[in-house]
Amino acid sequence: MKQGEIWDIYLDPVSGSEQGGRRLCVIISGDLLNEHLKVVIVYPLTSKIKRYKGNLILEPSSKNGLEKESEVLTFHIRSVSKNGLDRRIGKIKPEQVDFIKATLDDILRY
Repeated sequence: MKQGEIWDIYLDPVSGSEQGGRRLCVIISGDLLNEHLKVVIVYPLTSKIKRYKGNLILEPSSKNGLEKESEVLTFHIRSVSKNGLDRRIGKIKPEQVDFIKATLDDILRY
C-alpha cells in the first residue's frame, strides 16, 4: 500500500453525510506511515462529478485503472483500517498527489 495508489475499499459504517459503501479511494498517507501502521489515510472518489473547487478530476487511464472520470473528494479525508482494502486498482501520478496535498493544505489553512 503506497501513496497515490487507488484501492477498492469498503467504508461502512458511516454517520451522517460521510461517504460509505464500497468505493474507490486514493491513499494519501505517506509510505512510512503506510508501512508501519494498521491504517491508511484516504480520499474517496466519486464518478458523480460536481467539480468542487480544489478537487482533482481524474480521467480514466491504464495506469490509474479507472473506468469513469472521477472526482477526488478532498473534504471527505479519513483513515481506514488496512483490513478494509480489497484490491488495488491503479496509481495516480506524483503531480496529482502533490495537487491533492496542496488542496488539503488550503482546506486546513482557510
